[in-house]
Amino acid sequence: MKRVPILIALCFFNSIILNAQEDIQEKEPITFNLAETIGFAESQFSKATSSLDIDKGFPRISNSDGTWLQVNARNWTSGFFPGSLWYLYELTGNKKWLKEAQKWTEPLSSLQTFSGHHDTGFMVYCSFGNGYRLTENKDYKDIIVNTSQTLTSRFYPNVGTIKSWDRGEHHITIIDNMMNLEMLMWASKNGGTKEMAKIAISHADTTLEHHFMENGAAYHGVVYNPETGAVINKRTYQGYNDTTMWARGQGWGIYGYSMMYKQTGDEKYLELALKTADLCIDRFPEDVVPYWDFDAPMIPKREKDASAGALMASAFLELYEHTNNLKYYNWAVKLLNELSSDRYLAKEEEYQCLILHSVGNYPKNSEVNVSLNYADYYYLEALVRLKKLSIGAQNN
Repeated sequence: MKRVPILIALCFFNSIILNAQEDIQEKEPITFNLAETIGFAESQFSKATSSLDIDKGFPRISNSDGTWLQVNARNWTSGFFPGSLWYLYELTGNKKWLKEAQKWTEPLSSLQTFSGHHDTGFMVYCSFGNGYRLTENKDYKDIIVNTSQTLTSRFYPNVGTIKSWDRGEHHITIIDNMMNLEMLMWASKNGGTKEMAKIAISHADTTLEHHFMENGAAYHGVVYNPETGAVINKRTYQGYNDTTMWARGQGWGIYGYSMMYKQTGDEKYLELALKTADLCIDRFPEDVVPYWDFDAPMIPKREKDASAGALMASAFLELYEHTNNLKYYNWAVKLLNELSSDRYLAKEEEYQCLILHSVGNYPKNSEVNVSLNYADYYYLEALVRLKKLSIGAQNN
């Protein structure tokens, strides 16, 4: 394991927010008030778990009154709330959150045979994956392996990728699909088949070849001929147009390829993750949190996407672990400091979420400037990674 700067541990709990443009990113670590933020997260999730009815489904989006709109288990976001509870347990050691995480994870067990879309990596690995990592519950392991086996049924050898959406006769793969690969790689090493890892690598390689512009920006989707694998066109369904930088899509790419480097050691994956990360860093606004599309017209009078910011913060901390380059640590903490400010934290009494001002699908006017469960999930994941870096420095 790479050693991390000891200064991170010494100054970790003194919170300061630095301007995103200050050129200190490679000189010293920026600090963050972790304890205060964890306390706020516990308060918000206490409100949520005491009022939600699990029989009505899983929280996805905030209602206008601050409560959660709930969706069924087959919704692509169903695993994020249970996953957030697992992270709260990891951050605090409080058995209250262990019990809540177990309670909210169990209803997703039926997904191990679900093949209706590609998002089971989000749904099962964020929930059962974190659960198994923290408890080593064998039943959780079996569900992850079974889910991974079911997911392989969506792989098209002629294309080389897992099919994302069932729309018409074409084979559509979206950049979000990279987030399934960690589950496949893990399952392959933990009771699954070697074929799972081969599929994950094929998907990553094919996506690397076709999904990125010359500057490192990711398209949202690539449409393939399912018989020949030929590329028909490249689209950005949730961005401003097909050639712009949809913010959350860049986050999926950075995170997905950083993870594949961790799983395989293949340098080309890390190189791509760094290229896309550096492109985003160069394009960040002054307050760091990205607009929903980096190229949307009328910036700065456009909506921010805090979910993209939280996702990138978590991914940048992973890049820091791979590179020991303080730049990525500091940009992650800059994002977290801004997301933890009064501008983004849901501090009004009626709210049960953590993070405000996310965008789901702007072109369809769906979930615009709202709270989304995956913003909370990746924010908490970033806090877990940040805490581990501090503990690692102390132990070294």
